[in-house]
Amino acid sequence: MDFSGKHILVTGASRGIGKATAIEFAKKGGIVGLNYRSNQKEAEKTLSELPGKGHQLFQKDIGKKENCQELINEFVGSHGQLDVLVNNAGISIFHEIDKVDFDHWTHAWEETFKTNLFAAANMSYWAAQAMMKTGGGRIVNVSSRGAFRGEPTKPAYGASKAALNAMTQSLAKKLAPHHIYLGVVAPGFTETEMAAKTLTPMERGNLLRESPFQRMAQPKEVAHAILFLASEGAEYSSGTIIDVNGASYLRS
Repeated sequence: MDFSGKHILVTGASRGIGKATAIEFAKKGGIVGLNYRSNQKEAEKTLSELPGKGHQLFQKDIGKKENCQELINEFVGSHGQLDVLVNNAGISIFHEIDKVDFDHWTHAWEETFKTNLFAAANMSYWAAQAMMKTGGGRIVNVSSRGAFRGEPTKPAYGASKAALNAMTQSLAKKLAPHHIYLGVVAPGFTETEMAAKTLTPMERGNLLRESPFQRMAQPKEVAHAILFLASEGAEYSSGTIIDVNGASYLRS
């Protein structure tokens, strides 16, 4: 895969899957914009690790709809065009229906959908406007196996990712005539800095037993699937959902 001269914007790019994706695009010649919300130190560290030149940081809270248009406009203003958008930014809030009060419950749903679905929808809208002016592009959305298997301790997360899948496939149909191709990568649990900090030994052990690989995904493995969907030659895979979960959840 060669992304030489391609201009790529990755949201939630300061760490984890977003960071790995930005690095892999840069290794293959891409010019990358890294969007982050608040963790400037990590974002600057990621920027410093990207090979090549022309990469740039963009600090925007894309949970606020007005910031989505501003981000796309700023990126296109700096880079001339947008070839690939990776909607990776996401959040997860625990809200077990039998353990939380109603305020916590509604807050979790509102905040989760604002970031995981509405931000991706708004970013896709403005990205599509830019791509239609330049002859096309790619949009890759990062979902989760939770969209299929259910998330009993954080149902808003699973629901938001299921909705993201459906939105992606709807837009794949609508935007194909404009040479804009969309896809979804649905990871299982991934070995990120956040996982290392938040998982108890018991939780980690349970997760490892879910996969016959006896391990979690590495961020680079998820990035590989993202790059495939964004690559030339993958056009006819538009609308595809690629599972990257180590056979921990198999769907028909």
